[in-house]
Amino acid sequence: MHLKNVTLHPEKYPTQDSYPFCLPILQNTRHFILANPVTLFVGENGTGKSTLLEAMAIACGIHIWKNTERSRPEYNPYEDKLHQHISLEWEDGRVPGSFFSSKIFQYFAELLDEWSAADRGQLNYFGGKSLTTQSHGQSLMSFFRSRYQIKGLYLLDEPETALSPKSQIELLALLNKMSIDGHAQFVIATHSPILLACPCATIYSFDHSTVLPVNYEETDHYRLYKSFLENRNKYLTINGGTN
Repeated sequence: MHLKNVTLHPEKYPTQDSYPFCLPILQNTRHFILANPVTLFVGENGTGKSTLLEAMAIACGIHIWKNTERSRPEYNPYEDKLHQHISLEWEDGRVPGSFFSSKIFQYFAELLDEWSAADRGQLNYFGGKSLTTQSHGQSLMSFFRSRYQIKGLYLLDEPETALSPKSQIELLALLNKMSIDGHAQFVIATHSPILLACPCATIYSFDHSTVLPVNYEETDHYRLYKSFLENRNKYLTINGGTN
């Protein structure tokens, strides 16, 4: 492992009433261990998975690609301050890495095109083709296959968003291979029962009062998909009728 432990410090939060410090799971969780090459965050939307993942990236010194900030009707001065209130324990010192989110990947792909206009060799690091000329799913897999060859810590926020089930299985195999090779560590927030099946992963659920480890078969995602596939007609009932 590169990153061993994450500790949150709720006693130092500047407020308990504003996001993200108002999230119950961030108030109640004090510590969790990253004991395996892949750590997966799972839980319903709004539970704090992505929020904590971004804070971890910033605390690790990993840059998050973002477009120009736009004005909002309400300003929250605490929105991007969680990283100031978590501490990290490394195995052998900090390593480089990257943060991936589907919603910001396009910004990076467009910037890569600008770099490549001056030096086309930049594309060689990402499969040799412009990421913007491929389908979204193809460009993601080109990025994953190239980037994760490098030793480091990789944080991914719902990478399955633009991937077909087949591509998700391909990503799952890539995660497993890279982690077995021993040079890459992954922390991933996901809703995908395919990615949750990673054999070398620790799964942390955000559906409780604190972050808790769970087995694959205990996740709501696994149970729901399994139930749906075994009896899909049950889920087609709307207002007492069946379509």
